[in-house]
Amino acid sequence: MLDSERQKGSTDKNTQKNTYKDTYMTEHHLSAEPTHSRWNRALPPRLTIEAGDTVHLECVDSSGAQVRPGMTLREYLGIDRNKIHALTGPVAVKGAEPGDVLQIDVLEVAHKGWGWTSVVEGLGFLKQRFFEPHLFLWELDRDVSRSLAPAVVPLRPFCGVMGVAPAEDGEFRTRPPGIFGGNMDVRELCSGATLYLPVQNHGALFSVGDAHAAQGDGEVCINGIECPVDATLRFHLHKQRRLAGPLIDSAPRVSQDTETAWIVVESAPDATHAAREATLRMIDLLVDRWEFSAVHAYLLCSVALHLKFSQVVNEPMFTVSASMPKTVLPARRLF
Repeated sequence: MLDSERQKGSTDKNTQKNTYKDTYMTEHHLSAEPTHSRWNRALPPRLTIEAGDTVHLECVDSSGAQVRPGMTLREYLGIDRNKIHALTGPVAVKGAEPGDVLQIDVLEVAHKGWGWTSVVEGLGFLKQRFFEPHLFLWELDRDVSRSLAPAVVPLRPFCGVMGVAPAEDGEFRTRPPGIFGGNMDVRELCSGATLYLPVQNHGALFSVGDAHAAQGDGEVCINGIECPVDATLRFHLHKQRRLAGPLIDSAPRVSQDTETAWIVVESAPDATHAAREATLRMIDLLVDRWEFSAVHAYLLCSVALHLKFSQVVNEPMFTVSASMPKTVLPARRLF
């Protein structure tokens, strides 16, 4: 029996082996339930895998499957908000230790045909103006939604929360992101992207959820198109590699408004501080991996770096992405 089959709540249905770099890896299936809505490194893993394995994860919507098609606003106002960010996991990776880097390849994120967006009193970037509760239900075609006519909204599903358990003891709300990843809401984490996270605990203890079929940078009203998804992720481990926080290798270009890039992600209570730290980390990356002098890296950031808000609503933290287009730099493998 595989170790993963012994984990409570796992549904490992596929023992097919695949060759990758002269090793064998296994595909696993993990159901959503039981979900968890707090970070806590004491949570036992629901699945234990080898580095190189692929996991198909079922993710409920961010409400914890409380919102449903046809729901009324009155019903929505009665949901249990302690279940927000219902996450699938944790997944433990054998051999992962603090000081390592966990690589997560986003192979596919597939929505299930519907989603929702809301306005909640006291939340959102413009909460002083938009305080009346509102619920909007979306029907999703494969690549677009026409529910909010006359707009045609392109869909690019991704998981807003992807993270490893924080290093500190205790239970923590999932809204604030951090160096461990978490509720970053970076829309570039769609199918084809790769996320790198610094491991904080033995086994890494990775969880995922809060999927969006589409989201604007900033996520200004508090939601994207919240939806259930099936996410297929592949995990690799890089032993004893320094990484100060989340790093993204974006997916291949899928439209005119996207470009392949290296993306550094920083979150802080002060947006200016987050932007400054993201820029400093990009300068360090350019110096370390492309051998620029520090001052030349600084000049390059001034003429080519894109700083933008990924989210401005996960109080008390703002998330800033610093994106350097790959067309600017010689090709490199960073890990």
